[in-house]
This record gives sequence, structure tokens and C-alpha cells, in this order.
Amino acid sequence: MAIRVIVVDDQLMVRAGLCAIVASQGDMEVVGEAGDGQSALELTARVGADVVLMDVRMPGMDGLTATARLTAETTAPRVLVLTTFHQDAYVFQALRAGASGFLLKDSDPAELVAAIRVVAGGDAMLSPTVTRRLIDAFARGTVSSAQPDDPRLTLLTPREREVLVQLAGGLSNAEIGDVLGIGTGTVKAHVNALLAKIGARDRVQATIVAYDLGLVTPR
Repeated sequence: MAIRVIVVDDQLMVRAGLCAIVASQGDMEVVGEAGDGQSALELTARVGADVVLMDVRMPGMDGLTATARLTAETTAPRVLVLTTFHQDAYVFQALRAGASGFLLKDSDPAELVAAIRVVAGGDAMLSPTVTRRLIDAFARGTVSSAQPDDPRLTLLTPREREVLVQLAGGLSNAEIGDVLGIGTGTVKAHVNALLAKIGARDRVQATIVAYDLGLVTPR
């Protein structure tokens, strides 16, 4: 089945360009477009989608607010945030709002369609530029940390904490299994459990939580 995509951007020409890129793919279908966050919520509720391409700055309800509301739903689509702005704050806010990916609008069309496929498949996607900025911000200490008594810590078992630490280090399930001496299937079960407990939708958000909880620190 084709990946159902909604395009949200307040600039008509930008929306048209994004729609054209998506529609040119044989495994994708544009099911609607909107010019602001509120319209995006209403459209998604009406037609449904697998992936929403979301702009950040829009009149009325902005993309970050719309992302948070969309991803709060039990049958939420995946949200891929697209913006021309490079501010770190947008990256952190978008990911914490529940976005599954963040790309700059000057990314290549091939990178965009690849990102759509990745997030539609349940994984997270950050452009290399955004990933570097995210890591640099953690290293500078400009990302706030949670309090030591954060209730999310008490929800995790000792093993789940170990898995989260390895996950935040960028290891795959197989690599985590090798480090901890457990099977890949067991690792996957732990990952699914800890994602649910800490309220993260994917590995990128889980990594941010791991830093927030103080389980890992930048090197």
C-alpha cells in the first residue's frame, strides 16, 4: 500500500513543490495539504495519514503545537518536521513534541523521500546537519536535564536502564545484545517496554530522554 502523506506549509509554492516530490514516488500518495497547524489537525482527523510533513513557522497554530497534538492521539501519524531555520531550539522542541524526524528544507529531494519511508516504517530520521547540532548542543550542556527524582527513572527496571544507555550510544539491537549478553529478541522486548514507560515514540526521542535523565553524558 502507498504511504499516505499530508503536506503542511503556509507557503503555497513550497507546498506545491513538496507535493510534486511526494507524488512522483510510486509508493507514496498525497492525501491532502494544509497551510496552518489547525487545518492540519482537522485534515488529518478527516482523511488520516501515515506521515505528515510539518512546517514550523505558520500563522495561527504553529507546527510544533500541531505536532504535539497530533502525536498525542493513539492512532497518530508519524510527523516529519521541515524547516528553513537552523535554531537548536526548534530541533529539541520538535523531537520532544513527538516528531519522528527533522529535515531542513534545503535537503535533497532524495533525502526527503528516504526520510518519509524511514519514519513511515516506524524509525526516526534526522539529517546529518541536525544530528551534529544535536550532539554539539548536548556536549555544550545547552540541553536542560531532568531532576534526579524524575519519575520516569523509577519506571525502568535495571535491565531497561542498561538497554537505554546502550541505545543512547547509538547501538543497534544486535550490538546491544552482544554488549549485555542477551538475545536480540530480548533486547527488542526491552526497547519496546522502555519506550512505552518513558513516553518516547522512537530511538531518537529515547536518546534525548536518556540524556535528560542523566543516564548518559556527552563525551
